[in-house]
Amino acid sequence: MLMTNNCFRRLAYPLALILAGLVLTHAGGSAAYAKDNWTSVRSKNFFLIGNATDKEIRQVATRLEQFRDAFSRLFMKAQISSPVPTTVIVFKSDSTYKPFKPGANVAGYFQAGEDVNYITLTTELLGDNEDPFRIIFHEYVHLLVNNTFGNPPAWFNEGLAEYYSTFNITDDRKVMLGKVISNHVLFLREQKLLPLRTLFAVDHSSPYYNEKNKANVFYAQSWALVHYLILGNKGQRLKQMGQFVDLLNAGKPVEAAFNEAFQTTYEALEKELREYIRRDTYPAQIATFERKLEFENEMQSAPITEAAAQAYLGDLLFHSNRAEAEGYLQKALSLDANLGIANASMGLLRARQGKFDQAREYLEKAVSANTQNYLAHYYYAFALSRQGMDANNIVYRYAPEALQTMRAELKKAIDLAPSFAESYHLLAFINLVAGEQLDESIVLLKRALALSPGKLEYAFMLAQLYSRKEDFVQAKQILQPIARDSAEPQIRQSAQVLLDQIISFEERKARFDATRNSPPVATGNSKHESAVEETPQVSIDPSSYLAEALRKPLAGEVRAQGILARIDCGTKGIVLTIKSADRLLKVQTATFQHMEMSTYTPNVSGEITCGVRKHEDAVIVTYKPTRGARASVDGTATALEFVPKDFKLKQ
Repeated sequence: MLMTNNCFRRLAYPLALILAGLVLTHAGGSAAYAKDNWTSVRSKNFFLIGNATDKEIRQVATRLEQFRDAFSRLFMKAQISSPVPTTVIVFKSDSTYKPFKPGANVAGYFQAGEDVNYITLTTELLGDNEDPFRIIFHEYVHLLVNNTFGNPPAWFNEGLAEYYSTFNITDDRKVMLGKVISNHVLFLREQKLLPLRTLFAVDHSSPYYNEKNKANVFYAQSWALVHYLILGNKGQRLKQMGQFVDLLNAGKPVEAAFNEAFQTTYEALEKELREYIRRDTYPAQIATFERKLEFENEMQSAPITEAAAQAYLGDLLFHSNRAEAEGYLQKALSLDANLGIANASMGLLRARQGKFDQAREYLEKAVSANTQNYLAHYYYAFALSRQGMDANNIVYRYAPEALQTMRAELKKAIDLAPSFAESYHLLAFINLVAGEQLDESIVLLKRALALSPGKLEYAFMLAQLYSRKEDFVQAKQILQPIARDSAEPQIRQSAQVLLDQIISFEERKARFDATRNSPPVATGNSKHESAVEETPQVSIDPSSYLAEALRKPLAGEVRAQGILARIDCGTKGIVLTIKSADRLLKVQTATFQHMEMSTYTPNVSGEITCGVRKHEDAVIVTYKPTRGARASVDGTATALEFVPKDFKLKQ
């Protein structure tokens, strides 16, 4: 069966901070790096490398660990988790950092990924006006919030990230938050505030999120609202904000959660916020911990080779979707042909380029070089899963040998790193494509969601699995809050499409069952109706109740009945060949998800997969006819319904 997986698109085409027009000194990277001494530092939650000094790298590690620890303690004592590893690259100077920047004036940035997160910065600019940690803390809050909470509204997510971006610590124990962000304050003085209903409705596709002039007021007001809820009126609304988040996680609609938590209306809270901004007095939050937030003793330092340094730089560029990645990886492999990270990253790069034979060679070498590296096993399976996908990240089926290898590699990855949720996700996905081990896949995705409760991709795939098993109650429970509240338009739309298909099928199936199970209609004189033996019966034609249950053609659509003969799958879509009474009918669809599929018979022969059908299945196909005498197909399919072989469609 054809399946898509949006998480692959995100990894293959990440939300990259692309720097165009840079020209490196040579194909293998800047010659300056060969002269640098590179050091690695491993702390509790981060892996750092850099050409800065060991002391400077440790200072960066300490600052990041302090922020993460303080956030988990101060943000309503949330259980913050991030199963994806984070690598930090610390450059000694702005000049060595320059080729990796997303912009000329950037002092540091954070880039989230499905397999690895990257933080980059230069110690040369620490303490300057453009503190690199502010943007890093902002984006790291997004990572923690998105991974931990289900459907955080955009205003809450951005406002909280801005609030915590001002994190500062002195004496390793005195934390200060809520520092005034002058740009926001100035903007709020000069601009009209958005009504809270408008602010709360903003999602990631909204002009207020994407257009600069409108985004300014959205970010400023979101920051001010979170600042008020935490610190305004001596923190009287803070507990309510925590309850609001809990209700959202429990699946409550945004407005219902707001009313229950804050015990007020949008308009009343908006009035409070306007008064808070008008007073122009923003208190700060100061927390002093009993013990110092010290992490130095937990850190381990080690020198790393030039080959490894080049490999990490190449991997950073690969995850930024930068063409220069290949030069750095080639340089690393020229220095050490068996280096695991270089082979793994080069294998993924070749898979992205569609050169799967080469990709497999590199990834097999990566696995052999370090059998204990869970990411190498995961990458191997991931690259094989890509081989079956077209340009739109759509996969029709996997060859049995590829399926066996992917499962084996992913099980190794899970054994080595049980907390890495993407291995469970990918294994469940390939099982869904194969239509096998569905119950086991449900368990896998539940484990993944336990590790990353906020991953809507995992929840959506779980709903697909339940739908495949025709457990529509469970599927709808998952899909409804996603379709209603998600700030991500793409996954919200996908959830709504699947939800509509389930509801439409259930309604038609209910009509079908109700008509089929109706008691027979009796005729005759009413005084004899109790005498069953004297009462003639009128049988019900099965065609009548099935015809009522079938999907009705919409404007511009036609229906035809026949035998499904074959399904041809290609890079441009799917073609269904149906043998009708007098001809072969060919209709196309981009994916199986682009047409409704239903069955009104338990006798469908096997999985709906690509190729020649081994058994004859009677179907009703609804399609939009193609105009033009030279068209290669008769139309575009909108519905395919499996019916009993003795059913006759009355036109």
